Amino acid sequence: MAQEHRRSPHEPERRGRSAPRTRSTQSRPAPARRRNGGASFALLYVIFVIGISALLACIGWVAANDVLALNKPEKTATITIREEDSFGDVVSMLEENGLIEYQSLFKLFAAFTGGRDKIVAGTFTLNTDMDYRALISGMSANSATKATVKVTIPEGYSIDQIFALLEEKGVVSDTAKLEEEAANHDYAFSFLQDLPLGDYHRLEGYLYPDTYEFTTPQNPLYVINKMLVRFDAKLTEELRQQIADSGRTIHEVLTVASLIEKETDGADRADIASVIYNRLNNPNSSAGTNGYLQIDATLAYLNGSKVPTEADKSIDSPYNTYLYPGLPPGPISNPGIESILAAINPNSTSYYYYVLGDDNRHHFFNTYREMQNFMSTQAMYSHS
Repeated sequence: MAQEHRRSPHEPERRGRSAPRTRSTQSRPAPARRRNGGASFALLYVIFVIGISALLACIGWVAANDVLALNKPEKTATITIREEDSFGDVVSMLEENGLIEYQSLFKLFAAFTGGRDKIVAGTFTLNTDMDYRALISGMSANSATKATVKVTIPEGYSIDQIFALLEEKGVVSDTAKLEEEAANHDYAFSFLQDLPLGDYHRLEGYLYPDTYEFTTPQNPLYVINKMLVRFDAKLTEELRQQIADSGRTIHEVLTVASLIEKETDGADRADIASVIYNRLNNPNSSAGTNGYLQIDATLAYLNGSKVPTEADKSIDSPYNTYLYPGLPPGPISNPGIESILAAINPNSTSYYYYVLGDDNRHHFFNTYREMQNFMSTQAMYSHS
């Protein structure tokens, strides 16, 4: 039989399981605000990401346009890179000529591709259709975009004047390289075989004056050889035979031709040649020249192409035809074919003297007295 349980006075009262506690049914606005704030943040984040992406895409597109030469206006530019120019100078020239837009981007591209070391001195024709890689290739040693220049060498130019002109036109970067090749390279031409190596002036007279076309920069050896080939072609076998028949050497004929070239007024080459040969061949004639050519152009060759003075006649050099009889050791200029022909086939005269008149023409005489009488009638000599 079941016993009734009685609670001890000290025993706590047992309570039945109470109903579970429930949250207040009163609505709270805070959670709703959190949901709205989260949605706003997410929206802003998406907009930010899209904006950054669009910005990066735009930057990438602009950069790609420059790197790949896209959407650029057509333009062609010729730039000249000198030996002393730095890579930064080259990049600046590209930007200044509208070939690139971003120097830093081009430098970065060149650094990653090794393009910096491929760029050489020279003159190059580039355009905006060329991407970064093509621009670098276009400024390299084997570039097909090397500019072509035409150089006209005037008749009568000395070797120093020719070398200076070639440097000025960008054919070579330094005349010293031309001088080195002229002095020490043994060119395979028969007319040079008796000329010793060591002095670049040994080629004086043999660099034929003409119009040449060169890519820039050009190998100095090639440049000199090209002019020697032209001379070799101009001095035909027939002319060489005429020289041999005259008893003179090619070097002697070229020396006479160089004197003619520097003295002629353009219409008297063969007469000047006759004066030279008359003095050379008849040193004891009554004309009294005693084998001295007394040609002012040889003094100009010694004094730096200045107008000769009385003092120049005392310059101690075998090229001084006032001080030393006979021909100078070699040509004083590079003559053209007309002067060469005049030196081979001079007029037959008894002239030993000539002088320039007021009409800017040379007048020729048999004796010194005849020349003096003529000079006394010319205004240009009235002050002397």
